[in-house]
Amino acid sequence: MANRVSRRAALTGIAGVAGTLASAPGAEAAPNDVAISFACRLYDRMLPLYTGAVQIPGVKLNFLPNADHRQVFDRMENHLEFDVSELSFSDFITMKSREKNIPLVALPVFPSRVFRHGFIFVNRKASIKGPKDLEGKRVGIPRWGETAVIWCRGMLQDEYELDLSKVQWVTGELNRVGVHGSAPAAAPLKAFQIEANNSAHSLSELLEAGELAAVMGAELPVSLGKNPDIERMFPNYRELEKDWYRRTKLYPIMHVISMRRDVHERHPWLATNLVQAMQASKMRALADMEFTGSLLYMSPWLQSDIEEWRGVFGADPFPYGVEANRPSINASTRYLTEQGIIAAPMKAEDLFVGV
Repeated sequence: MANRVSRRAALTGIAGVAGTLASAPGAEAAPNDVAISFACRLYDRMLPLYTGAVQIPGVKLNFLPNADHRQVFDRMENHLEFDVSELSFSDFITMKSREKNIPLVALPVFPSRVFRHGFIFVNRKASIKGPKDLEGKRVGIPRWGETAVIWCRGMLQDEYELDLSKVQWVTGELNRVGVHGSAPAAAPLKAFQIEANNSAHSLSELLEAGELAAVMGAELPVSLGKNPDIERMFPNYRELEKDWYRRTKLYPIMHVISMRRDVHERHPWLATNLVQAMQASKMRALADMEFTGSLLYMSPWLQSDIEEWRGVFGADPFPYGVEANRPSINASTRYLTEQGIIAAPMKAEDLFVGV
């Protein structure tokens, strides 16, 4: 069994990160520190940066917590409102593939990653016995290029030979009426059957009504648990996801850390300092979570869960850097290509600045 992260190691800087990064909470910024705004959800792995328990050398950080991912993405992609932000990984790859010098660069830090077997839902009255039965059916998705949906489709294609061109895809908000996101979505480069949901109902409501056979995406439909006809396609998703990871080493990357290119060019040292501090923050959060004296989170079987994922991933379930994530990065660009979002796969090294 892999070793747990010791609190002492985390507090002094683990995995090659300088111990000076983990300084006392609320440490004062130096007069010459660079002011940097950072928009990101307040994940446990980012919390030590927010509290100041982990400092970024040379930086006065203005951490702007925001749980509305799509709002952060749109504000960064459309208006460059932040110096650094969390960003949709598929959005970044798509922008990078279509324009050489986009106004953003990416750091090999992945604050959000989620297995997606458990995010595909069907109406049992549609007689969906397996993924191939989705062919010829109408399936709801938030948007064609959403990272979660890309991974759902890619997994179904790889594992179950689903022909994506034979599905009728319907785009729109899952649990409310409207369009998902404000960033413009380019038409796929390949022929797929895609239509917008122009009804007065959400995708979840259409699923309940039988107008959709299935939905998939980053969230749960509100009809799950309320309507007995709505169920997961893979009830045993946890076991399937562990098996998939063991066989493929794929742990879907949802989000990446992006930085404005002009900020990177003015402060070329900043990327390295950010990555090192984010690594230190993550390892401190892991050590806090694994402390057995009391439960940090309101999960009654937290220690059991930790022991389970440690047996699958080892000591660090959220590795940063290119090499540790090469299989998932390569799968991301392959899926984007196969689904007509980019023209050709991109090399992992071409996506990130050097750190």
